[in-house]
Amino acid sequence: MVKIIAVLSGIGDRNCKVLNGATPLEAAKTKNLDYFASKSNGGSLYPTNEKIAPESDEAFLSILGYDINRYTYSRGPLEAYGTGLDFKEGYLALRTNFATLEGGKLIDRRVGRSLTTQETREFARAINEQVRLDVPFFFHPTIGHRGVLIFRGDFSDNVTNVDPAYRKVGRFGVALPLENHQINESRPLDPSKESKLSARFINEFVKQSNVVLSAHELNFKRKKNYLLSANILITRDAGNSLPLFPKREGFGALTSLPLEIGICKLAGMRVFKFEYPEMKNHDVYAHLFHGLETSIKESIKFIKQAQFQKYFIHFKETDLPGHDNKPKEKKEMIELLDKKFFAFLRDEVKDLELVVTGDHATPCELKAHSLDPVPFLHYGKEKRDSVLRFTEHECKQGSYGGLFGKDLLKKVGFL
Repeated sequence: MVKIIAVLSGIGDRNCKVLNGATPLEAAKTKNLDYFASKSNGGSLYPTNEKIAPESDEAFLSILGYDINRYTYSRGPLEAYGTGLDFKEGYLALRTNFATLEGGKLIDRRVGRSLTTQETREFARAINEQVRLDVPFFFHPTIGHRGVLIFRGDFSDNVTNVDPAYRKVGRFGVALPLENHQINESRPLDPSKESKLSARFINEFVKQSNVVLSAHELNFKRKKNYLLSANILITRDAGNSLPLFPKREGFGALTSLPLEIGICKLAGMRVFKFEYPEMKNHDVYAHLFHGLETSIKESIKFIKQAQFQKYFIHFKETDLPGHDNKPKEKKEMIELLDKKFFAFLRDEVKDLELVVTGDHATPCELKAHSLDPVPFLHYGKEKRDSVLRFTEHECKQGSYGGLFGKDLLKKVGFL
C-alpha cells in the first residue's frame, strides 16, 4: 500500500463575498477530491492548538507529529539549514523579507511579491558588499521576497522581531493581522550582554539595508515602472541552534521552500529536490501558477518512481492568495490541483491510502494566518461518516471530529 499525505498550505478559509459567500474550497469544482471525500472519513484539525494562529514552522512541525512544546527551535536556523548555508551552533540566523518602507511606514512586507530572481540577487550582492558591521555576516536571498541572514559568532537568540506581522510569545512566533504599519526595533528579552548585542546588530543591519537598498539603481527602475521599492530588509525568528527531532523514517518528501525542506531533512525524510521556477518578470500570479504546475509535475514524477511506501507532499502556493486577499485565485489553484494532482492519484496510484489537509488556515479576509481549524480527510479505510466534499464545513461533521496537528499521523496510522 502507498501512503500519501498531501498538505495544501493555508487551505482553510472563511466565507468570501466575491465567491457568493462560499469558501474557496466550497466554490471550487473538484470532482477528484469529491470522489476521495465521498469514500473518506473527515475531521477538523487545529495545527497547534485552538488558541494560536501559528507561524508556518510551528504548523508544519505539528503536522509531522511533533509536540512543539517539547522542542526548542527557531525558524531562522531551519531556513538556513534548508537553504544549505553554513550554520554553526552559536551563529544567529534570521528569516528576512524584502519590504517597502515609505515615510517611516511599512507599505508592503513582501514588495507586492513582484521581485524577480535577478533583482534579489543584485540586491543581495549590494547588501553583502556595502553593509558594514562589527561582526561577520552573510545575507542570502531564497525565493521571491524571502531571505536568510546569518551573523557569525556566539549570539543569543532571545530578541524580538523587527517584522510587525509576527510576535514572539515565549518560544513561539504568533501570526498577527497587520494593523501596525511601523516596523519594530529588535529588543533584548533579557539583560544579558549577548542578547543586547544581538538586538544591536540586527537593528544596525536593518537600518543600513534601508540606506543601501534605497540608493540602488534597480529601485529607481522599479519606481519608473510603478512597482514598489524593495528598500529595506525586515527580520524575524532569530535562532542560534538547530533542533534534534525524532526521525520520521521511511518517508519521501517534496516541498519547494527552504523552511519546509529544512524541517523534512531534520525529520529524517528523504527530500526530493527539483528546480523551482525563477521569477523572470513582474507578473506575480502567472509565476505562482507556473510554480504550482511545476510542483504538481515534480510530485507526480516523484511518486511514480515508487521508491517509498510513504510520501509527504507539500504545496505552498495555495497559502499566498489568502495573504493577498485573492479568493478567486485560491479557488483556481484548488481546481488546478484537483485536475492534475488528485486526478493522477485517483487514476494511477493503486492500493492508495491518502490524507489531505492544510498546515494552517489563511483566510482571505484576514490576509494572515488565523485560529481557524483546517479540514482533513482520510481515504483508504472503511467509510464511517457522511462527508462528501473536502471543505471546512463538511469535514467538521466528520467521524474524526477535532484533532490537534501533532496527533494526526498517529491517528491515521502513518506513524
